[in-house]
Amino acid sequence: MLEEKNTRVLKSIKEYGKGLLGFIRKRVKSDADAEDVLQDVWYQLSAVINSEPIEQTGAWLYRVARNKIIDKHKKKKEDRLDDSFNDDEAGLDLKSLLLVEAKTPETEYLRNLFWEQLFLALEELPPDQREVFVLHEMEDIPFQEIAERTGQNISTLISRKRYAVLHLRKRLKQLYLEIIED
Repeated sequence: MLEEKNTRVLKSIKEYGKGLLGFIRKRVKSDADAEDVLQDVWYQLSAVINSEPIEQTGAWLYRVARNKIIDKHKKKKEDRLDDSFNDDEAGLDLKSLLLVEAKTPETEYLRNLFWEQLFLALEELPPDQREVFVLHEMEDIPFQEIAERTGQNISTLISRKRYAVLHLRKRLKQLYLEIIED
């Protein structure tokens, strides 16, 4: 039975994967969002494939994708920490400063200073905000998985992460300004 379920899911992925991803990409802001929605669709398919008959698999998949996209738009916009540190006029951003491959004493110093300040700022957060920020932003775990692990609903997790991001933005803004001025 499990092998039959896996075969049906794999067949659906092969048959509808590219088209479904293209459909989703046109309706969300980023490729990462599209991949998250597609993953949710495949997860839902694998959960229901043997419990309820699906007469028109393609139509069912596109309907689920559309519903997932709508759900994503209804949720509060997820804040990412690096979104707040973009300086469009100068073309600088935090990632370009911290993720350069050159290992000069200056870049190493800046990297170490940033991580030190980030971890100090994280310690100032309430534990529930710190946990969701670390899991989602640093360990790249989707909110759905965090919700399953913690038993919290996704909107609560998004809200906690938002408060964490706002605190970290405020706390690290001065460091960012000092870095780009040098």
